[in-house]
Amino acid sequence: MTRRNIIWHELIGLKARIIRASHPELVGIEGYVLDETRNTLTIVGDRVWTVPKDVVEIEFETAAGEKIRVDGKSLVGRPEMRLKKRWRK
Repeated sequence: MTRRNIIWHELIGLKARIIRASHPELVGIEGYVLDETRNTLTIVGDRVWTVPKDVVEIEFETAAGEKIRVDGKSLVGRPEMRLKKRWRK
């Protein structure tokens, strides 16, 4: 998993941290992605948060320890349909 292809990978189970958000209470949420829907990510840490994808910038940590920042707007869509999308490289 790299910066270029994280959009096509499964996000459930990855460690995630909210870096930037339009709502100040969302910034700093940290935990593991428990579930993903079309417009939200469910992140579990010290509690469970449902975070809208389109208003946040998320930093994912891969199993190798690499940290990858992604704009949430690029993640909007059902996970199975996002795999079929063609993105400019």
